[in-house]
Amino acid sequence: MSVRRRAGAAATAVLLTVLVACSEPTSPGAPDPAPATTAEPSRSTAPPEPTGETSTVPVADPEHAVDPPGERDGRLWSADILVQWDRAIDDDLLEQVEQLKGVAHTERIGLGQVSLENRVLTVASVDPARYRNFTQAQVADLQEAWERVAGGELAIDRTVARRLADDEGMIRLGVEDDAPTLHVGAYTPQIPTIDMVVNTAWAEDIEMATDNGLLISTDRKTPASIRKPLERLVGKDASVQMLDVASRIGLDPDAKLTAVPTGGTLGSVVGVFRYRVIGGGRIAPDPAWVSANIRTEAVPILGSVTCHKDLFPQLRAALLEVQQRGLADAIDPGQYAGCYYPRFIANTTTLSNHSFGLALDLNTAGNQRGTVGEIDRDVVAIFKTWGFAWGGDWRWTDPMHFELAEVKRVG
Repeated sequence: MSVRRRAGAAATAVLLTVLVACSEPTSPGAPDPAPATTAEPSRSTAPPEPTGETSTVPVADPEHAVDPPGERDGRLWSADILVQWDRAIDDDLLEQVEQLKGVAHTERIGLGQVSLENRVLTVASVDPARYRNFTQAQVADLQEAWERVAGGELAIDRTVARRLADDEGMIRLGVEDDAPTLHVGAYTPQIPTIDMVVNTAWAEDIEMATDNGLLISTDRKTPASIRKPLERLVGKDASVQMLDVASRIGLDPDAKLTAVPTGGTLGSVVGVFRYRVIGGGRIAPDPAWVSANIRTEAVPILGSVTCHKDLFPQLRAALLEVQQRGLADAIDPGQYAGCYYPRFIANTTTLSNHSFGLALDLNTAGNQRGTVGEIDRDVVAIFKTWGFAWGGDWRWTDPMHFELAEVKRVG
């Protein structure tokens, strides 16, 4: 069952400002999320000195807390390869991976994708005490950040948080109204291809696994040298990403990638989404997934459109109501910008709901990003009634955009 928690005095964010990765352009006019209290957040850029004392960081969410990690223990490991399955990794397979020549160290994590304002972002559920040893040294030694993750808060890159967090520093992980909402406890750079980190106590509420991902360090061995034997070992259903490549260009161009959307509507409709990168910002989804899910059909007002099969009943119902209420002229078919669009968001390596055929853009000319938009608000209200979220409600608005937020029975 999803739970909404709002932290009190424990919610002041930790800022690691000099280490913030510039992986995504800052949204025009989007301010930094404010801490949930008026206390001035820490702006120290150096790791805190070890004290040997028990943590004094308050636990923000006792229902979603795990044991605090204590001071960092053991050496740091390079994050060289990330493997993702659509199910928990098998213990016997894990042992074989660990025995593979060139594998120096591994860490099981959970991986899932959540849809946040048309961006499909990767969230990792981790054991803070062990996972931190795969991060940059300054991040690994930022004790308060990992204590806040253990206490139920979220660690996220600051540029991503700017787009998504509300004025209290809260981020809702999903499009549904009852999706779990977490406080941003730390702004820290993340491992390539991972956008945010939570502890394992949140996994059930986010409806994601805790052990369907594997971080691998090859230490002093070139990661590419073990790629082929690793791919043969884990099989075609797993995605193997070389993170040294991802850190330079944003995404491994040779990888067969896997997205496992979590929670509510997106998870139930999309299932497992496998794809390849084919250049120019485009992706090639698994043909079997496309055949099973993507259709071209006629709908009122717009005519023939190509979308996910599960979008059509609600799209037809919404457009039919628009038509019956005499509002058809408020939607211009000539300014319809598509539904199924298998590519990354421009200038990023981030999927959108258009990649799944679960979003559509209407009346593009008068409804650009960052504006209030000119689209008729009665049309908006009808689409919301039929289970669509509207981009005009987002922190950085996109008023042309509608996406499936709730599956409704249409009969």
